[in-house]
Amino acid sequence: MSETYDLVIIGGGPGGYNCAIRAGQLGLKTACVEMRGTLGGTCLNVGCIPSKALLHASEMFEAANTEFAALGIKTGSLELDLDTMIGQKDEAVDGLTKGIEFLFKKNGVDYIRGKGRIAGSGKVEVEAESGETSTLETRNIVIATGSEVTPLPGVEIDEKRVVSSTGALSLDKVPGKLVLIGAGVIGLELGSVWRRLGSEVTVVEYLDRILPGMDSELAKTAQRIFAKQGMDFKLGTKVTGVDTSGETLAVTLEPAEGGEATTIEADTVLVCIGRRPFTEGLGLETVGIETDKRGFIANDHFRTSAENVWVVGDCTHGPMLAHKAEDEGVACAERIAGKAGHVNYGVIPGVVYTAPEIASVGKTEDELKSEGRKYKKGKFPFQANSRARTNHATDGFVKILADAETDEILGAHMIGANVGEMISELCLAMEFRASSEDVARTCHPHPTLTEAIRQAAMGVEGWTMQS
Repeated sequence: MSETYDLVIIGGGPGGYNCAIRAGQLGLKTACVEMRGTLGGTCLNVGCIPSKALLHASEMFEAANTEFAALGIKTGSLELDLDTMIGQKDEAVDGLTKGIEFLFKKNGVDYIRGKGRIAGSGKVEVEAESGETSTLETRNIVIATGSEVTPLPGVEIDEKRVVSSTGALSLDKVPGKLVLIGAGVIGLELGSVWRRLGSEVTVVEYLDRILPGMDSELAKTAQRIFAKQGMDFKLGTKVTGVDTSGETLAVTLEPAEGGEATTIEADTVLVCIGRRPFTEGLGLETVGIETDKRGFIANDHFRTSAENVWVVGDCTHGPMLAHKAEDEGVACAERIAGKAGHVNYGVIPGVVYTAPEIASVGKTEDELKSEGRKYKKGKFPFQANSRARTNHATDGFVKILADAETDEILGAHMIGANVGEMISELCLAMEFRASSEDVARTCHPHPTLTEAIRQAAMGVEGWTMQS
């Protein structure tokens, strides 16, 4: 491989493959090196996509069990076919990963299977699965290696009984008792899947709240709803060990601030305490790049400290979200091509795909209070929304925060059915620096769930009309 590339990307996840496609569109000679054997990274293979397939299927299963009769739909006895449910998840993943290969071919990107590492300025060494190595010459290198599961000291993951998010997507049976370590986005989503399918779920969280980083009012509402659904929460609690010697697992708990230990039993333990950047073994030292204590690579508009070496996605700072990585990958490719690539980090939404869904963008009330910034708030409950009432999906609300003087929307936070789709309206409004009045005076179709957004926007100025 003696030809010189314009850029070689290490990592084929959302940041890497979108960077590659955009670079190809811009006429840059591009290669993407991926060691997994399939493109798409964690998101497509063992993250966003397979989890959503199981969330959807399990939600349908629970609805058939608990909601259909009240709608006049008689189903008779229901039976869970877990093998088929897991199979349709795998089928979705397979189709989408192959789709990225097609997009690479369409845009002239070379897909190189193997483990990539930097081997000095302008060089990427690739180790194939066979052990054979080759070196790619390139003008630019993009690090897009993503992240991996953060281990919990004292707890060994075997992906059978003690599992990470990866193992939790492919369990061969429904656990009778599932202990979930960590009350963040990934844990709550996967805990929701197995609760719907029949597991007794206990959530253990070190902090005194769930969903750290999200709006606290949103998190409190979510916890009440999830507890009503059957999840048991042990907050302010840490797991100090998991004994795997018996037929059932013995999970040792202690108060986060110290105190007497207790033990609970589990059939399966799911460790979901977060993710860490995958930056070890990349040959960073060959170009003088150093990571911080957590393994993150610093950047200035995607440029690292090394000339012509760039970084995007989970292995650099910012929220560990696929769509953040996608935006960075696109912007990075544009900058390499001499264009003005840019990411607006103030308008990156976050979604929790539980039932009901949770969605957030921009500043939280907690942040605005901490900053001392004056703001106004409009809030509207789905209980007062006509479409939510007819769909029997009245849990939750929409909340909009706006600057007290300019009325510019600063943040939006919602919990309810389909809010993962609805949040985009507020993202677009914030990208154009719209005011709450702009949204309040925009006609929304009736009856729709999105009318709750308009009513919340009206509420910022105190003229909510439907509650």
